[in-house]
Amino acid sequence: MAHAHQHLGAEAVFKAEVPHATADMNVTPLIDVLLVLLVIFMATLPLGTVGLDINLPAETKTAKAQAVRNVKQIVVVYTGDGKISVNRQGVAMAQLGTRFRNIFEQRSNKTMFIIGAASLKYGDIVEVIDAAKGAGVEKVGIITEAMQKAAGAVQSN
Repeated sequence: MAHAHQHLGAEAVFKAEVPHATADMNVTPLIDVLLVLLVIFMATLPLGTVGLDINLPAETKTAKAQAVRNVKQIVVVYTGDGKISVNRQGVAMAQLGTRFRNIFEQRSNKTMFIIGAASLKYGDIVEVIDAAKGAGVEKVGIITEAMQKAAGAVQSN
């Protein structure tokens, strides 16, 4: 007997060897960090989204329905040659604020739609929006040419 005590098979399980360097990366902390970042991004995602409610004019099929729609919805058309009409009645830019105040003073639905020519500058449309907001309009919808083409109601300017 070489040894005074026995290890009960431990020699077969573990053999001593000289330690050496390994290039294996410990990915457990990396995965933990990635999971924490994922949870943070998922929690903050709803805070970063900003949306606007859009109300498009109702689609009508007949001239009678068109007349009823004009009473309920206010549509401003700004043509490329600088003419402005509110529900097909011409208005000068200087009287636009007064006209909007008269229209929206007694209305509970303070929504307005603007149809502007593509040749207009953005600042021109902003002047109309500014006059509308000054008159108490709460929501302003801008109707583009693409929206008009999709609805089949493109007007010639």
